[in-house]
Amino acid sequence: MGSIGSALPTQASNGLSPAAPPKRLLLLSVPRTASNLFLKVLNPGAQPALKTNAFSGYFFYPVLSTAALEGLTSKEAKDWTPQERQRYLGLCQESFDNLEGLSQEATKENKSIFTKEHVTWLIDPAMLFTLQTGSVRSETPMRINVSEEYGSSRTYTQPSILPDEYLRTWQFAFTIRHPALAWPSLYRAIKRAGEEGGFVDEDGARGASLSNMTFGWTRIMYDWCVAQPDVPTPPIIDAHDLIHTPEVALKFCEQTGLDKTCLQFEWSKDGKKKSDHWGDLDKNRPDRMDAHRQAANILLGTLEASTGLMKDRTPAHVDIEAEHAKWEVEFGKEMAGLIEKAVRNSMGDYEYLRAHRMQA
Repeated sequence: MGSIGSALPTQASNGLSPAAPPKRLLLLSVPRTASNLFLKVLNPGAQPALKTNAFSGYFFYPVLSTAALEGLTSKEAKDWTPQERQRYLGLCQESFDNLEGLSQEATKENKSIFTKEHVTWLIDPAMLFTLQTGSVRSETPMRINVSEEYGSSRTYTQPSILPDEYLRTWQFAFTIRHPALAWPSLYRAIKRAGEEGGFVDEDGARGASLSNMTFGWTRIMYDWCVAQPDVPTPPIIDAHDLIHTPEVALKFCEQTGLDKTCLQFEWSKDGKKKSDHWGDLDKNRPDRMDAHRQAANILLGTLEASTGLMKDRTPAHVDIEAEHAKWEVEFGKEMAGLIEKAVRNSMGDYEYLRAHRMQA
């Protein structure tokens, strides 16, 4: 722990003029890929050209929380009742409308909008249990209403609930982390949130964890962006590089037009914890405010207890077999096996994305 701010160059390293800030910047993450740490470093709330909310995004969090609380994460979407399906789509629409509301405010203030969302929150849930890393079907059965201002046509060449025409108005960015570090951390956090906060039961914790233990969706969305002639190539931030090579954050600012003077690599614990207000994200379940706060305290606990980047959190080399032995002790043989399978299944996508990552 401690400052590594001295490692940050004071001038742009490539000699290029900063890019103009995008009108919309969407950071898509997978849980436990240090995306909240990246937000801490990026400091979007202090970026003068950006408009965001108090949580730097998470507009689609009510979709996740409701799916978890109502047991939808433990079964395939084809087994949902019509009422569950309609409930899910209604929450997606509400989340989208809230995001668009902030976008309109940003336009009036001549600012760019910024949000961070977990990629699986935007994926058609009918596909979450049957990930295909090859071709994506052209139609998705779960869709929400998008304003005509984004065009009259609606095409779906990617697996999200949002049409291509809308997604092309965003500049994307992604976060990744070695699966053998991210996936056990994910299950550990969700399991603890269930045990201590009653957020999900064991089946829900397992279902929510396993459905997120993939970089397949990240890869599909990245490749989709690259294939679009009017969408900039998205930067990919690897947690290892963020922690060990902080110049990556500077390069991110150069590419996206953000203010590099707002970056922070150390911070003080001033008593203000985002997790304490996490329940404000989901107005649909006021009876679950405490559960939301407890879950957020668990998921954000390490970051909120820190005062800077911690290099020991992301080692240079990861031995999957050695890690598996630790998982057996902590989670039991069955779950350790499921985590190892997910890790090994994710390595191809992770290495592919890492090969395209932003480097300082």
